[in-house]
Amino acid sequence: MQNIGNVVQGSESAFSVQEFDLRVARARELLTAAGLDVMIITGPENIFYLTGQQTPGYYTFQALLLPVEGDPVFVIRQLEYCNFIANTWISDAAIYQDGDNPIDFLFGVLRDRHWLNSRIGIDKRGWFLPIAVYEALQAKLGTIYDGAGVIEQLRAVKSAAELEKMGHAARYVDAGMRAGLEAIAAGADENALVAAMMGQAIAAGSEYVGMEPLVSSGTRSGVPHGTWRRRKIQPGDPVFLEMAAAHDRYHAALMRSAWLGKPPAAALEMEKVCQEALQAALDAIRPGATCEAPHIACQQVIDRAGYTDNFRKRTGYSIGVAFAPDWGEGAILSLYSGITTELQPGMTFHIPPALRIYGEFTVGVSETIVVTETGYRSLGTIPRPLTLINA
Repeated sequence: MQNIGNVVQGSESAFSVQEFDLRVARARELLTAAGLDVMIITGPENIFYLTGQQTPGYYTFQALLLPVEGDPVFVIRQLEYCNFIANTWISDAAIYQDGDNPIDFLFGVLRDRHWLNSRIGIDKRGWFLPIAVYEALQAKLGTIYDGAGVIEQLRAVKSAAELEKMGHAARYVDAGMRAGLEAIAAGADENALVAAMMGQAIAAGSEYVGMEPLVSSGTRSGVPHGTWRRRKIQPGDPVFLEMAAAHDRYHAALMRSAWLGKPPAAALEMEKVCQEALQAALDAIRPGATCEAPHIACQQVIDRAGYTDNFRKRTGYSIGVAFAPDWGEGAILSLYSGITTELQPGMTFHIPPALRIYGEFTVGVSETIVVTETGYRSLGTIPRPLTLINA
């Protein structure tokens, strides 16, 4: 056990040491199967999954060196060392200073532990492995083997402890979404909606999230991934709301639509199709089905209704551990054509079918779900139908 002042080892860890030991043991089995001796792990999501380390300072270089045999070593900036002690149960940290070159420092750690002649892999598809860093490592180490996907496949199926955290996150989302819908009124601006959503989610327990809410109104709602920009809501406006919340870095997300006044017939029809498409996707979820099955079911509903050109995206994506810039785990699994990975109990997805007339309006609805032994379980409780608000 390590302590620094009043910072106690593992005092803020998201899980027990036994849970992390099990994850590391399973990761080592996969490293062996991949023919690797040592893995350089740089993705903050993978690092958190294996160690519990979390910090907003993941923009600076950090790496978990995980050997098949022997103790793991965490390469970390001095300023983050207290976070490391509080969040992890790992005893061995190699600490670099701001004046050090992190790549040279990492090379020295590998050399001192006699790992330079090992088969070294790296998770090179992560957000936070810049090309310059990878090239500098390659210049020093020679061949670096591709370890992308090794840790991610462990993260795809959540344990009971992980699902408990996602349940908390879903309750925070419910609180935030409910507040956002209640804040819609003529003259209110988009910022007021987001303030209500984030304020209530945080008050309910949410930590910082991997991506900001997606909230827009009027014709702005017809632009995918629009964010709030102070626009005042007018009678007759559509309002689009999507948000996530987090508990110990585990996320849940939710999408809902509203209309201030009477929606046009086209919007009502498209919203009805979204509801049917979501349910079709959910009904296709069961252990042993492929990841493309829910997407095909969803797409068939949309195609039959004649909205193929209004829906050109995947039906859903894995969700769980996340750091900015995303709240999802879409790099692990997507619900989309050609993805033949079989669904397993404990997998978790955000499924957000949305239809839009570009530059006019968007309607959509979503659920964060857990694959169960017999089908699925939704984590949220907010009613799905379009919310109609008197103008």
